[in-house]
Amino acid sequence: MTPALRRLLLGTLIGFLGMGLQFSLFVLYCHDIRGFTDIIAGWMLVLEALLGIALSPLYGTLVDRFGPSPVLAVAMPISATGVIAIGFTTTVPLMFVVVSVFSVGGAGMWSAFSVLITRIVREEHRQDAFGINFMLMNVGIGIGSLVGTQIANLHDAGSFQLLYTMSGALMLVYAAIMFTLRRHGGRLETPVHDDLAEEGWVEVLKDRRMVRLVLSSLVVMVCGYGSIEAGMPLFVTQVAKLSIHYVGLLFFFNTFTIIVAQLFVLSGIKGRSRSLLMGLVGLLWGASWLLATSSLLVGAIGTVAILCVGQIVFAIGETIWQPVSPALVNDLSPEHLRGRYNAFIGIVWAGSGAIGQLVATVFIQYGRGRLWTLCLAGGAIVGGLGLTTMRRVLTPLEDGRVLPEPA
Repeated sequence: MTPALRRLLLGTLIGFLGMGLQFSLFVLYCHDIRGFTDIIAGWMLVLEALLGIALSPLYGTLVDRFGPSPVLAVAMPISATGVIAIGFTTTVPLMFVVVSVFSVGGAGMWSAFSVLITRIVREEHRQDAFGINFMLMNVGIGIGSLVGTQIANLHDAGSFQLLYTMSGALMLVYAAIMFTLRRHGGRLETPVHDDLAEEGWVEVLKDRRMVRLVLSSLVVMVCGYGSIEAGMPLFVTQVAKLSIHYVGLLFFFNTFTIIVAQLFVLSGIKGRSRSLLMGLVGLLWGASWLLATSSLLVGAIGTVAILCVGQIVFAIGETIWQPVSPALVNDLSPEHLRGRYNAFIGIVWAGSGAIGQLVATVFIQYGRGRLWTLCLAGGAIVGGLGLTTMRRVLTPLEDGRVLPEPA
């Protein structure tokens, strides 16, 4: 736990506390405060994801060329500005513009941040570092969500303006902390050989193992993270007919599980096959959606209880996915293409958000909430089974069955 890593983790906690304040509330804010339809709000989230897909390759190239810190120094303030502006935007056209600003900044953060971690943490500790960082992300999101859903008032625009302003301010603090790590995030100190310097996205796309990982991960992610942010609040309020305040309760159980379980999971997965672990995540996420649909068969108290159990199951899957997936990506990537490799898997996050959020709003808008959860359960299980086949194309070291030698 070096001073640089401590600062990075502190920044993660503060930044995601800010994000948690308005996490999962965007569709409700657009619908109940600004009077937009769920479909329009869903398309705004799709726009955010599409911009992430479009800009991730560019940001990945910039990270490889200039280092992660210069990219974060530009991207994070842009994203924070967009977040603050969301709370004061009242028309559909202007909201599309503001969401675009937020998305342009956000698209550059994933690959840059992942590469920065690999610069700070040695190979044998990366899986643990990604896991602990994820745990603190969820501490921030969970506390922020709990506070945010208590402040949010669906009849008071000022409450959302306060939330989005606080969120943007904390993201700027996050950016300032990341700026202190610029010594670790500049250009590569070791010059890249001329032949390697000419390599780019063509070499990334030629890596069949990486392409296979990305496609399989996309299926699982659509049925996981991609459907949670917009889908779960809509499911709770419009399908299960519960209060918005229960959204915060569900995410609290999710976060609490991650906080309690993450360190135990990190110990338990060490030396285990990463491909099989990611397949297990698909099964867990599928089970969580089956619990969601079964919750509709009982009364209100039973519905809340089953949904909370479903979030606990989902969270256990998260504690496995978050340390394993980025560690595998960075083990597959050569140093001079690391920004591009992380941007490639970042496209999965953006793509799953675009697909998952649009599907959620369409299904729930037309009264097919139960069918939506069943489709997600099936997709997560199928995607997970696809990831288990990665074991055949990975070396024991890449698959995590053999631990790297300490530096």
